[in-house]
Amino acid sequence: MNRRLFNQCVLALAASVSFLAVPAWAAEEAPDALVDRLTKEALDIIQTDKAVQAGDVDHLMQLLDTRVMPYLNFQRMTASAVGPGWRQATPEQRKRLEAEFKTLLVRTYAGAISQAKNLTFSVKPLRAAPEDKEVIVRTLIKGRGDPIQLDYRLEKSAGDGAAGWKIFNLNVLGVWLVDTYRSQFAQEINAKGVDGLITTLTERNKSNAAKSDTSAKK
Repeated sequence: MNRRLFNQCVLALAASVSFLAVPAWAAEEAPDALVDRLTKEALDIIQTDKAVQAGDVDHLMQLLDTRVMPYLNFQRMTASAVGPGWRQATPEQRKRLEAEFKTLLVRTYAGAISQAKNLTFSVKPLRAAPEDKEVIVRTLIKGRGDPIQLDYRLEKSAGDGAAGWKIFNLNVLGVWLVDTYRSQFAQEINAKGVDGLITTLTERNKSNAAKSDTSAKK
């Protein structure tokens, strides 16, 4: 993947994970309507929130915890990224994996979020039956360069007071986000086990944090 294409992907992912200051809405909102609303509000936030524009990781993490999680099945995202190793993990290890994976995503795309400006998008017609429990919502992100197809995979959840559609994977130009990390994580688990993966993620997050601090001081 060349650098220009990689940057396009990162910007598209930044738009997709930037549902960073949205209020809670009705649980029965249609999946394509949900994606349409969240993306519009995300792009508006990128244009107006100075901390988001600056790539403030602590601010992004707080917004993620309070605003984004209601629209994500993050446990499923993490379990899918970890792969078979998830079944081996203890409850405490799973908790650590979720926390470190979330931090990794936020720190990886914090800088790109600050650059995701002057973007527009459109949602393609949804192809799904009323009884479907999983759907793919396809969108097209437009900015500089060629348009980027960005797809969301959603599931319809029920019970525990959190019924509604939730996102559990993203696809940019034919590459599913969770699948990308699964291959990396599998290598770590095969070599060092689940604890080894947790250690690697923790160290990577600390390294990314140090780089961000260094950049902020310049």
